[in-house]
Amino acid sequence: METVWRSVKTAIKAKIPCHSFRMWIEPIKCYQDDEGELVLACPNVFSKKRVQTHYGIYISDAFQEILGNTCDVKFLVTNGNGERAPQPDISRQLSLPNVIVRPHNGHLLRKEFTFDHYVVGGNNDFAYSAALSLASRKSSLQNSLLFLSGTGMGKSHLTQAIGHHILSQFPEERVFYMTAEDFSNEMVQAYRGNVIEEFKGKYRNGCDVLLLEDVHHLSGKERTQVELSMTLDSLFEADKKIIFSSCSRPAEIPKLNDKLRSCLSSSLISSIDAPNFRTRVRILQRKAAMKGFQVPEKVIQYLASELTDDIRQLESGLIGVNAKASLLGCPVDIPLAESVVKNIVRERDTITIDIIKKLVCKYFDISLSEIVSRSRKHGLVRPRQIAMYLARHYTDSPLQTIGRSFNRYHGTVLHAINSIEKGMKENGAVRKQVNFFRQKLQSGKF
Repeated sequence: METVWRSVKTAIKAKIPCHSFRMWIEPIKCYQDDEGELVLACPNVFSKKRVQTHYGIYISDAFQEILGNTCDVKFLVTNGNGERAPQPDISRQLSLPNVIVRPHNGHLLRKEFTFDHYVVGGNNDFAYSAALSLASRKSSLQNSLLFLSGTGMGKSHLTQAIGHHILSQFPEERVFYMTAEDFSNEMVQAYRGNVIEEFKGKYRNGCDVLLLEDVHHLSGKERTQVELSMTLDSLFEADKKIIFSSCSRPAEIPKLNDKLRSCLSSSLISSIDAPNFRTRVRILQRKAAMKGFQVPEKVIQYLASELTDDIRQLESGLIGVNAKASLLGCPVDIPLAESVVKNIVRERDTITIDIIKKLVCKYFDISLSEIVSRSRKHGLVRPRQIAMYLARHYTDSPLQTIGRSFNRYHGTVLHAINSIEKGMKENGAVRKQVNFFRQKLQSGKF
């Protein structure tokens, strides 16, 4: 029977994505029970339901093709010894339909951010494999991961997919999902409310899996860094799982204490790069299917060839095309896609760091020599930071190149970007200034 099952798995593997095969089919065991029936042993109820619903037809067809006749297959949840596992007491716990998974603390997990909906390509295959291995508890050697990528590349999707998978397979686990800024704000409130010991206990003793996004925003937050470092030490010692995400490598985050930098650096760092053309096509196809959009293949390929910045841009183009077609009552075709794309794509070839500096200097009434000088006058610091922020977003230049253009180190550039991002959230004047320059650059009127 083992030989037959191996042949069945080989047939199934050729028909479904590799990551789906590894997650759902590979863990299943096959044997014959006392009555001679074929039994597929699943590790838990969630796995059994998933395999029956999504892959049952593939399994039946493969058995029929290999054995030469139809056969009934039973799906059971068994323990490691092949014995039937006890069924959950449904009088105590009922599944709730259409409810987004909420971890024990922090944000809701987006229901579509699962491993099944994650498109794997050469740009992210290592990060995906590392995430799946940690979530499935297949390796005890690495308990912490750091996903590294620019904005909109899918690190939040992969982080939340780990949370979904752990909560589905190990529902007793206490999963906390939040951003570094959330952690910082909660700590500040705990000090103000004189409940800091409760705050410490919650994270150090009441957390099994910590999903912490955007750790680069911890730059300069000394008090938060100290508290987080001690929390991480407690979690590491207790063999808990920790997943970070960041736009910058630990060594590149300015004003980060050595202890926290060491904690982050000791994680398995997995970079997620921009997807290539074939992967962008698959992402668009997957998102179109999820949203129920009917998009011709030639339009999919056109969008994939033009929208190359990140996954959010791809999704924006897909939604824009379908929304415009629906509102105008016209077909989804190339001319329609072109009209949408031209409003999304940034003309990177025409926007350079020098053009950004000249534009910012013109409207702040300062000289080019002043914006790159060592002066720390308030009237120069804000324009310089805005120019660095715009250079990061509107050019492909790395932090080091931007820094050299302003006679600064890359850490200073990262600090400037963080300062402007924070200012846009808290200060309407900063947000208005940045949006003004964005409009100028995107319109080509510079």
